[in-house]
Amino acid sequence: MQAVVVVVVAAQPDILFLQGIDYDYGGATIAALSAALDTAGQSYGYSFAARPNSGQRTGLDHDGDGRSNGPRDTQGFGYFPGQGGMAVLSRFPITTSEVRDFSALLWKDLPGAQLPRVKGRLFPDAGLYDHQRLSSVGHWAVPVRVGDQTLTLLGFHATPPVFDGPEDRNGLRNRDEIRLWQLYIDGALPAPPPEGAFIVLGDANLDPADGDGLRPAIAELLAHPRLQDPQPQSPGGAALSDPAHTGPAALDTVDWPEDGPGNLRVDYVLPSADLTVVDAGVVWPVDGAGGLSPELVAAASRHRLVWVDLRLP
Repeated sequence: MQAVVVVVVAAQPDILFLQGIDYDYGGATIAALSAALDTAGQSYGYSFAARPNSGQRTGLDHDGDGRSNGPRDTQGFGYFPGQGGMAVLSRFPITTSEVRDFSALLWKDLPGAQLPRVKGRLFPDAGLYDHQRLSSVGHWAVPVRVGDQTLTLLGFHATPPVFDGPEDRNGLRNRDEIRLWQLYIDGALPAPPPEGAFIVLGDANLDPADGDGLRPAIAELLAHPRLQDPQPQSPGGAALSDPAHTGPAALDTVDWPEDGPGNLRVDYVLPSADLTVVDAGVVWPVDGAGGLSPELVAAASRHRLVWVDLRLP
């Protein structure tokens, strides 16, 4: 936790969207992190977390291996309920009574959903999709009051588009998890689209140029006319350029092993087009700049903190 605290204090975000933080009903985990940040001088008066889909068991065989009690036989990968959830910490008030949680949406009910099939039949069976949710972790629309305006955070964490078979179950799910926000912004879901300024943010687990997955999904989100891409960069990412990759290394946000997917851009902060981007970056130093060593940043997470400085309209 200490490495996370040091990185957050160095970045000093007013609003922090956390990924991979375990959820517990009493909020002890987020309270402990908030207390550690407060002690270090970075105080947040408001927080929000909800139960994620990760680790929620259904008693069904989700991955088609003939068993129903593994970590992949849950609404989202997890060894226990609440594993690897999400949370928001904010210096500004969070209107929790108006949060929209799309995490219970069934995958089959997403407009245009493409469910996995093998030889024309749903994988592993049609009955699963009467229970299978789309969100592997969650999709939240969280309103935050900044002065007299509301800024809505559209936060999510999509499944990695790998660890499956020819049915491409995880690849298709990743695609549709990203598409959910496009549909919501366009007013194509049974919920009114966000009013005023908003930000799509989180771990999409998909790079528009490199790595596995159905890359047009993230490319289309980045090109959405109601969004803008600040293209946050870092010297650390640029220094680890992979000749096998075609995307700009400076935009990468995660440091995966070179004998695996390598470094990719998978974490995003995409403000609505009516917001003014003042600056943006990825906390990934090469030489201890700002008092942060590359080793300490790596200890905090293999995913680097992405930040965007914004001015409301």
